[in-house]
Formats: sequence, C-alpha cells, structure tokens
Amino acid sequence: MKEERSVPVHILTGFLGSGKTTLLTRALDYYKLSGRKPAVLMNELGDVNLDGMLVDEDVPMTEMLGGCICCTIRGDLGMELKQLIEEHQPDVVFVECTGAANPIEMLDGVTDASLLTKVELKSVITVVDAAQLSERSHSPKGKTYRLMQDQIRCATRILLNKTDLVPPAELVRLDTLIRELNPAAPILPTVRCEIELSLFEHLEGGVAERHQAASACGCGHEHAEGGACATGSDHDHEHGSDAHHHSHEHVMVYTHYFARPVDSEQFEALIGRLPQEIYRAKGILRFTDTASPFLFQYAYREMDFVKISPKEELPSVAVFIGEHFDRSHLESELEALEGR
Repeated sequence: MKEERSVPVHILTGFLGSGKTTLLTRALDYYKLSGRKPAVLMNELGDVNLDGMLVDEDVPMTEMLGGCICCTIRGDLGMELKQLIEEHQPDVVFVECTGAANPIEMLDGVTDASLLTKVELKSVITVVDAAQLSERSHSPKGKTYRLMQDQIRCATRILLNKTDLVPPAELVRLDTLIRELNPAAPILPTVRCEIELSLFEHLEGGVAERHQAASACGCGHEHAEGGACATGSDHDHEHGSDAHHHSHEHVMVYTHYFARPVDSEQFEALIGRLPQEIYRAKGILRFTDTASPFLFQYAYREMDFVKISPKEELPSVAVFIGEHFDRSHLESELEALEGR
C-alpha cells in the first residue's frame, strides 16, 4: 500500500552558484511529466527564498529560511520532512540546501527523519562549478575550498557543471582532483546541468553505508574508499561541551530591501564591480525603465536577469552571499541607487 512504502529522498548539494536549482527544476519537470508527484524541501541562508520562486506553485515545497540545515535549524529537518510527506504524499522528495551547508552533517539531518517517517535516502548529488573549483584549487588553504572538498567527498553522484567555461586540459586535471577526493562516485560532465533525468530512478548510491562509516569514526569526517578517515577535510570541530564550529561560519549574508525601483543600468554596473569576496547574489528587482519585475542571479561574476510575472505582491529585495566583504560599503552603494 502507498502509505507503507518508503519515499525516496535525493539531497542536492554544491557550493553557491554551482547550478543546484537548475538541476532541481529539471528533475521536477521530469517527474511531473511522468505523472508522479515530487516535493521539495529548500533551505536558504537568507530570510527570503528566491530560488523557490523558480519552483512551480503546484509542487509542494517546505522552506527553511534564515540558517543552514546542518546547524541552526537542523533539529527541525526531520519534523519538516515528516510533515511534508504526511500532508502531500509525494512520490519523491528533493532536499536542496544552501551552498554553505556541510553535507556530512546534512546527512545526519535527513537520516534522522527516517526515525519519524518512512523515507529512504537514495542519493547525494553534488553539483561542482568547474571554473570555480579550478580557481580555488590553486589556492587550496581557504575555508571555501575545504567546504567544496567535503561536498565532493559526500557525493554518490557528481555533476561537474559549466564544463564549457573550462579548457579541456583543465577538465582532465579537475577530473583527477575530484577522483582523489571521491574514488567511488561517478562524475558526469555537464553544461547547465543537462543530464539524462531517468538517472534519479536508478540511483541506489550506498548512502546509508557511507554515512554509517562516517559516523563510526566519531569525528564527523567522511570516509574514502577503504574506510580511512578523510582528515584532510579540515572541519572546524573542537571537542568540548559547547564548542561547535562549522566550515561555513566565514560566510556572510546581507539582505537588502529596496524602497523603490532603481535604474537597471546603474544596478548592472554595481553588480559588475562587486568584489570577488561576494560569490553569489540574487533577488527580485523592479526597475525604473521596465514594467515587469525581474529575478536576477549572479554567480562567479556572471549575471542573469529573467522577467517574471508573480502571482502575488513580492518585495524588491537582493541577497548577497560572500566571505568577509564590506557590508556597510555595499549597503551604502545600494541606498545610493535608490537616491537615499
């Protein structure tokens, strides 16, 4: 009977701007076209779920905002999954987490849900931005690069995305680098996350076994093939009663609400001169020189604007995610756009 079967769950992870939401929307369309009912649990660091705007309103979705699943709201994850499944009876659930989330701890949150309801974790799919991995691997001491390494280590499938932006010889190097971090997971080179989506139905992944091996270590590190602890992941764990550090603590989020429409060219110019410390930006914007609102996305110094027709009144807002950037300077520049 339907209520007795386990609902398959797929975790989508990958650093900010890698293409997770693109993969998610493709997967949702695939399941809907095949007559099945997908559902989504989506997490954002900011207070507004802008990526959720790209998910069709007929798809059941639970939003967990304002924090990372693996820390501030992780304890609610099991209950949220249980409620989502009981209320909507989906055929499959996709968990898309903020790019700052450490998937090792995220695995705990999802597997905890199996204590509350019948779910079966089928895969951890990590989307890797080829150009960003290429750049960060040349300076491998940063926390962001270590987080990307952890996301690769935990994967049961890896999408090496945006391969059109990287020379063939560099792709060979990246393939070798990824294979050193994760000897087992298949690597799929992609552009805009275009894959054969029936893949989701055939995934088995061995997620439970890999998670049990990691937990048995007691340190929270993922294990490479053969059971050795991948201590090179450099988590910021400290053993103590109240010491609890995460590898994304360096990530900053600034959410700016606009009081009025702004000039589109001036806004594009501002985005074009963002410091490299800001990895990701996205928002809903209204411009003085256009009638419709736009969803804008910025990742790895590339901008994209999509005209939208929201069913409800949405705030004009922009969310900026980065590492140790000058928040007050950014705030001043945005207020200047509004004439404040």
